[in-house]
Amino acid sequence: MKPEKLPSGAGDVAGEYPEVWSAYAALGKACSQAGPLEARQRRLVKLALAVGNRSEGAVHSHVRRGLEEGISAEELKQVAMLAVPTIGFPAAVAALTWITDITDAN
Repeated sequence: MKPEKLPSGAGDVAGEYPEVWSAYAALGKACSQAGPLEARQRRLVKLALAVGNRSEGAVHSHVRRGLEEGISAEELKQVAMLAVPTIGFPAAVAALTWITDITDAN
């Protein structure tokens, strides 16, 4: 992702520390290419990791990108439902609200 398309906090870091941002982006690319998962699968896994980490900003980011990549709102919401038995009902409901922040705005 180009620094000008980043959310403000990440964009600020990318602008102030371009070498760090370049290294971070290269690491992300290398990790994405380190196995057989397709782009769609990787996006859903990354969303699930953001949900499990309870990172609202990362959930928003992966939902936005998922929608841009053609993943349906229903598929993205199912990630939160799959989280219920693993991270608990309250945390999964919170994640669902973060997902719907983006899916219901479109």
